[in-house]
Amino acid sequence: MMNPRTDKLVRRVTMVATATASYFLLTADYGPEPNALDPIKNAILSAQDRAKGLVLGPSRKTGENQMGSMGSNNSNEQP
Repeated sequence: MMNPRTDKLVRRVTMVATATASYFLLTADYGPEPNALDPIKNAILSAQDRAKGLVLGPSRKTGENQMGSMGSNNSNEQP
């Protein structure tokens, strides 16, 4: 018998893997065209970005984009 915590983790991983596999099987025929499953795709991509942020830390691109936009705003304000 498995540890209850391990069993719970295995069940959750199995559910997520099943949902992800189902999504890919359902969207395999649609290709890049917009469809009703786009919100699920966006949720998966969002979760992926959050997981990367937790593991790798904040992305540098976000900071660079903010700094770049701040610099462009300042240059527009000055003559």
